[in-house]
Amino acid sequence: MKETRADTAQAFVLAVLLHMALFAVLFIGLWWTRSATPAAAGAISAELMDASQLSSAMRRTLRQEPVPLPVEEEPEPLPEPLPEPVEPQPKPQDFIPVPDDVDQAAVTELPTPTPAEEEKVQEAKQRQDQVDLTELERQQAVQRNQKMVEMDIQKQKQLEDIRRRRAAASREAALAEQRLAQLASARSRNAAEAAAQADAEASGANGTDQGLQARYIAAIVNKVVSKWRRPDSVPIGARCKVHIRQMVGGTVTQVEVASPCALDEEGRKSIEQAVLLAQPLPYAGFETVFNRDLYPTFEAQ
Repeated sequence: MKETRADTAQAFVLAVLLHMALFAVLFIGLWWTRSATPAAAGAISAELMDASQLSSAMRRTLRQEPVPLPVEEEPEPLPEPLPEPVEPQPKPQDFIPVPDDVDQAAVTELPTPTPAEEEKVQEAKQRQDQVDLTELERQQAVQRNQKMVEMDIQKQKQLEDIRRRRAAASREAALAEQRLAQLASARSRNAAEAAAQADAEASGANGTDQGLQARYIAAIVNKVVSKWRRPDSVPIGARCKVHIRQMVGGTVTQVEVASPCALDEEGRKSIEQAVLLAQPLPYAGFETVFNRDLYPTFEAQ
């Protein structure tokens, strides 16, 4: 509790009264010591007599030198009582640069709060504590949400990086597959041209352009191979001869596997499906060497 001016004045008055009481006790003690002198043992009486009336012994005694009486020494004065310790006066209050506008006397005289008021104060404090706790929990929840958002952003970045890497790998794989397909097409074209040339030579056709015939068969083989989805059960390099029946313009009317054919059942179905997907077969520019029945040989690339 803050010290008031009234409290300071009261302490000062009590200190002065205490010092006055101490001085009074000392004074009374000194007065009592000086007045306490020893009283006389008894009254001394004297009677005058003539010396002739005294006996000879008493006269001789009177003529003798008087014996000096012992001088009674004065009693030593009693030691003065030690002064009681004086309590130090309270240290004056430090100077307050800003004057206190609150009337401390009025504050001191305020009535003591009743239990109902104290209960209200406690309830208000509890409500404020609850509000502070709720605010703290809200701030912690916001921090947790921020951390989760940051973690999600980091995960998204990692996923984007993985997607980019996968896309780059897919592009590289597609380019490699394209290069392989080009190589396979070139090999197939060469093989088709060789097969067409062999078929033309075997048929012994007269008056036909053997080079155009070979290019015609090679064009058909290349288009069919581009549509062929080779099953995994078909090994690379496996060869199969196919009978193709077509109309003018390249529309296929019938397709079936001929002999020899090194493909299994799934491979044979896949090559027949590829012929149907490749129609119309090449026709423009090959009208002079067009043939309704063809027997090209396909090689798995």
